[in-house]
Amino acid sequence: MEEIRLMKGNEVVAEAAVRCGCDGYFGYPITPQSEILETLTAMRPWETTGMVVLQAESEVAAVNMLYGGAACGRRVMASSSSPGISLMCEGLSYLAGAELPCVVVNVSRGGPGLGTIQPSQADYFQAVKGGGHGDYHLIVLAPNSVQEMYDFVPLGFELAFKYRNPVMILSDGVIGQMMEKVMLTEPQPRWSDAYIAEHWGGWATTGKPADRKRNIVTSVELDPLRQERFNLKLSEKYRTIRENEVRYEAVQCDDADYVLVAYGSSARISQKAVELAREEGLKVGLLRPVTLYPFPTGAIDELSQRVKGFLSVEMSTGQMIEDVQLAARCRVPVFHFGRTGGVVHSPSEVLEALKKNFSLK
Repeated sequence: MEEIRLMKGNEVVAEAAVRCGCDGYFGYPITPQSEILETLTAMRPWETTGMVVLQAESEVAAVNMLYGGAACGRRVMASSSSPGISLMCEGLSYLAGAELPCVVVNVSRGGPGLGTIQPSQADYFQAVKGGGHGDYHLIVLAPNSVQEMYDFVPLGFELAFKYRNPVMILSDGVIGQMMEKVMLTEPQPRWSDAYIAEHWGGWATTGKPADRKRNIVTSVELDPLRQERFNLKLSEKYRTIRENEVRYEAVQCDDADYVLVAYGSSARISQKAVELAREEGLKVGLLRPVTLYPFPTGAIDELSQRVKGFLSVEMSTGQMIEDVQLAARCRVPVFHFGRTGGVVHSPSEVLEALKKNFSLK
């Protein structure tokens, strides 16, 4: 049944996985997301639902276990933090190349390198531009609350299987470690073998019946013309995703002269900055991308035709700003404000950056 609890963002990922009928989790401890694996271990879902929970020997092993489970048509997921996701990128490219559905959670931390265990949003490029090799994209969801950390797990599986594509939930150490009230939904059963065979038997390795050819799951194609056709097929799929799956939130943008663009924890901070600006008589709004891929290009394009400028607010030296600039089509100025190294900016700092860049009093 539904219930309300006070939980950490990382903890609710584990709760959501069990409640939505996930078949398997494969991961490796790394701060600041280790509570996902720890919570799953404490829940012991293998005793109640039969869900597999496994601490792999490395992130490389975990992502390849993900490949095996996804190839069987099962709902499988993994989680890690920035350096661990880097190790998974080759496998994510393989998963996209084999058109396998799965969910990967990145509770990102500061970098480059081992960096810091403090929160960061400097994994934006890695998430939305692919991260691994080849022409592919992940569908990327960016939660800004504990509730969305919970909600985006079943949503991630829905999108992953709808498009046969890996989905990344790109969070950060703020959202992963914070505690908030969350509504937990009714537990759902795991898919039966018959359900998987009926719905995903056209591609999954469910065992070969007499009435069809073998299903072969691979990303290897040595004929360049066939590989080109496959890449064009993927490109068409990504176009469909861009047309149908853009999600964003607009806050007080209807009369805004200036718009902050921010996601995740930066969006929460920016929403308070909007309130402070409005108190001073400045017409400021917030555009929060919920999907980072597909990016809300159309919404920013439309706003750029009537606002005076954008400020891209990120916990990085500036990555999402490039997509904001492309969407704004050089119609108005686009500036960046961010803190790095695990430093989290304040609403007043965001407002001061807006005033400075646009010479506002």
